[in-house]
Amino acid sequence: MVTNLILPLFIFLILTVSLIKKVDSYNAFLKGVKEGFLLFNDVFGSMLSMMFAINLLRISGLLDFIAHIFASSILKIEPSLWAMMLFRPFSGTASLAIMIDIFKYLGVDSFSGIMASIIQGSTDTTLYVITLYFGCVGVKKIKNSMV
Repeated sequence: MVTNLILPLFIFLILTVSLIKKVDSYNAFLKGVKEGFLLFNDVFGSMLSMMFAINLLRISGLLDFIAHIFASSILKIEPSLWAMMLFRPFSGTASLAIMIDIFKYLGVDSFSGIMASIIQGSTDTTLYVITLYFGCVGVKKIKNSMV
């Protein structure tokens, strides 16, 4: 019952604060929508190409082959989890696509689904973070930071 009121109360709070601060909330909302579309245009191409590449690797069998090599030699973990762990440092979108496949075929509440959620939520795309952070502060030689 109370949860049904959260969103209307939140909207009411935003409108009240915008009236008090004399901000044109409608134009601010439109500006946010435009920025959201620009962000969507920037991100959509990379997400679509990554989903396509992951599906191509999965359909060709190469991804399963590599994952089975890891699964049989190191630990007895689901091969799709190995694929997700391999892609996570390089691409968050690729690991997200693999996680969605795990959810679809093995289930959200399965051991693999829970492990995929933990991997997705507790790790970051290492190379992206290094590139972003070091690029912002101007570090050019990063070879010793990768150790």
